Amino acid sequence: MTNTQTKTTKLAKMAMLVAISIVLVALIHFPIFPMVAFLEYDPADVPILIGTFAFGPAAGILLTVVTSLLQGLTVSAQSGAYGIIMHIIATSVLTCVAGTIYRRNKTKKSAIIGLVCGTLAMTATMFCANLIITPLFMGTTREVVMSLMPFILAFNAVKAGINSIITFFVYKRISPFLHR
Repeated sequence: MTNTQTKTTKLAKMAMLVAISIVLVALIHFPIFPMVAFLEYDPADVPILIGTFAFGPAAGILLTVVTSLLQGLTVSAQSGAYGIIMHIIATSVLTCVAGTIYRRNKTKKSAIIGLVCGTLAMTATMFCANLIITPLFMGTTREVVMSLMPFILAFNAVKAGINSIITFFVYKRISPFLHR
């Protein structure tokens, strides 16, 4: 296979992962905490994490940006630019950390370490992002955001944790297809 064919095949596989991610968020999304129903779980990050493990952290960030833009303009249009920005920040941190750790040593142990560290990094980053970005986009005060912070932190930890667990169990079954 030529270099052009290899790049085209990789691009097609990445496009397929983006499409799967958008379909997943369209079909599966529900609030984790009824008190803050706007914080909805969706498994959109699973295909992105799978692509990150298969193709590396830079590909994971590219998958994140493309998915976030397409998702934000279609199935999640109600969240607008705010949703797109927050999804890019959250998932980029998760994929960058998990993918970088996994890329160094592609074992189950490093996958677990990467996914746990990625989940923790995403949760911490979203604490800061919500304090800075949410007041600007939602026209509210930092005090209001801080009052919701226990839910925001728990939501990000649970969402990233569930998506990481699913990725851990699914990736090795899918990776032979992605590496053909």
